[in-house]
Amino acid sequence: MPAHIALDLGTVTGWAVDDGQRITSGTISLKPRRFEGGGMRFLRFRHWLDEMRQTGPGPIGAVYFEEVRRHLGTDAAHIYGGLLGVVTAWCEEHEIPYQGVPVGEIKKHATGKGNADKAAMIAAAKARGHQPGDDNEADAIAIAYWRRAA
Repeated sequence: MPAHIALDLGTVTGWAVDDGQRITSGTISLKPRRFEGGGMRFLRFRHWLDEMRQTGPGPIGAVYFEEVRRHLGTDAAHIYGGLLGVVTAWCEEHEIPYQGVPVGEIKKHATGKGNADKAAMIAAAKARGHQPGDDNEADAIAIAYWRRAA
């Protein structure tokens, strides 16, 4: 069975991989390092996607990501837009289907409330037996479970 990747895109990107039997998860920091240009975060993200494709649990069936329509800051919007561009172009290049999932839909599926806060999302992931390191990982886990139920 092909694996599915769920992503919460941001400077700290949460990820979850569902191989059909279990969901594994984590985060990847895309914060620019000292002496790096702003584009390096996007290159590191692309390399990470390539690594997931090559060393992951099998072929990738689809990629799902949190579809954010409103950002509190301009920088966050730019970073999200850049990462979204990278993941959608990467999926097109490798002929992997992809889909954005609205934030409220993810939160409602995970907690019953479409405006759940970060603590509620972490608690929902823990209730399913996961130990997310932060809300980014918890959101990715929630997307993976949303996909299973869809």
